[in-house]
Amino acid sequence: MGFKYKIFDQSKAYYLTFTVVGWIDVFSRKIYRDIFIESLRYCQQNKGLNIYAYVIVTNHVHLLASCENDNLSDVIRDLKKFTSKKIIDAIQTEAESRRNWMMNLFSFEAKNHTRNKNYQFWIQENHPEEIYSNKFITQKVQYIHNNPIRAGIVEHPENYLYSSARNYAEMNSLLDVIKVDLSYV
Repeated sequence: MGFKYKIFDQSKAYYLTFTVVGWIDVFSRKIYRDIFIESLRYCQQNKGLNIYAYVIVTNHVHLLASCENDNLSDVIRDLKKFTSKKIIDAIQTEAESRRNWMMNLFSFEAKNHTRNKNYQFWIQENHPEEIYSNKFITQKVQYIHNNPIRAGIVEHPENYLYSSARNYAEMNSLLDVIKVDLSYV
């Protein structure tokens, strides 16, 4: 049996990836990115989520996080459940030219998983990787911040609004983060 990624120690920080099913470019629209940002902020303020780095690109989110209450898995489960419902509701009610196409894909994906009734927004795997060294955390933060560059969205990480690279560059940002020392490279 192969190794399955899992959050084994709820008290540790993890690098996480949340991917939209079918790599659908949902987050190409500001309204959906803003829903996710507001949900992260809620989890910070009410569920003890500590965020060290994040980025929201068109079809996935990278997050480096831990939880004050040693219940990271529960917080992530609730975050994904809430955001999937909220974003699907927005797709169904807001002006969205891709509505039928996306809803058909979400419905199709739900049929492959018994946990879903009507729609599946996120793939179920988060691919969690426990942060085990200063060098590893530095690599992951840099990877997160450089994601919009690799996607051709911006030339400099701090120019992307939906990323903690702005926090690390001491610029105005959408979300507070706990900055880590990146001098270990």
